[in-house]
Amino acid sequence: MQIVIIGSGNVAYHLAKAFKESGVEVSQIFGRNKTELSKISEELSIPFSTETIANADLYLISVSDSSIAEVSQFIKKENCLVAHTSGSVSREALAGNYRKSVFYPLQTFSKSKKLDYKKIPFFIDAENEEDAEILKNLALKISENVMFADDEKRKYIHLTAVFACNFVNHLFARAKEISDSQNIPFEYFLPLIDETTQKIHELEPKLAQTGPAVRGDNRILELHEQLIIDEEQQKIYKTLNESIKKMYS
Repeated sequence: MQIVIIGSGNVAYHLAKAFKESGVEVSQIFGRNKTELSKISEELSIPFSTETIANADLYLISVSDSSIAEVSQFIKKENCLVAHTSGSVSREALAGNYRKSVFYPLQTFSKSKKLDYKKIPFFIDAENEEDAEILKNLALKISENVMFADDEKRKYIHLTAVFACNFVNHLFARAKEISDSQNIPFEYFLPLIDETTQKIHELEPKLAQTGPAVRGDNRILELHEQLIIDEEQQKIYKTLNESIKKMYS
């Protein structure tokens, strides 16, 4: 099966790399950013183009959610299989006379961070069972965790991911602001962060909760609020503590 990846960002790079490591040939990577495409091409020995999309059986569109519909119009071949890699966009956003599908990897991607692709869950959706099986078998060459998920299910998968990943990382960034303000090396908090994330591999998150809010220690909560000068941090601190209190009341 001939595969073309459209895009040059984090997801496109890691998909190309995962296929390469699994022995799946990618015919071409296509996009607008010549600099990034050339870097991927040089590292993974995959041809690239910014002008002409190669003929393929499967096109994987790995671009921003807002660009999927526009980019999908570049594919003029009829009756081929086209999949985007978004968690929150319907497969119907693909605008063309071809078979529409979704090939969604549930992970946070950065080009500089090495990943174990076998552990990344892939969520598959397609217009018919035959195409769903094609994508499932392709995903199984990369990952051990593959599941079918329609548009509605993927919305909740993506929402859960935002809470579990994006919000948590934002709190890390806010925590670093506080430690930096007191000249405390943020690296000293990494063992705590590692233990927190590792613990939920063994305990349900609700059972793993610790801290002054779950204990009802209002003296500590009030002390912390007095220490926080930044208005946005103050708001976050109060909102999250209220949420914790309600969950355990």
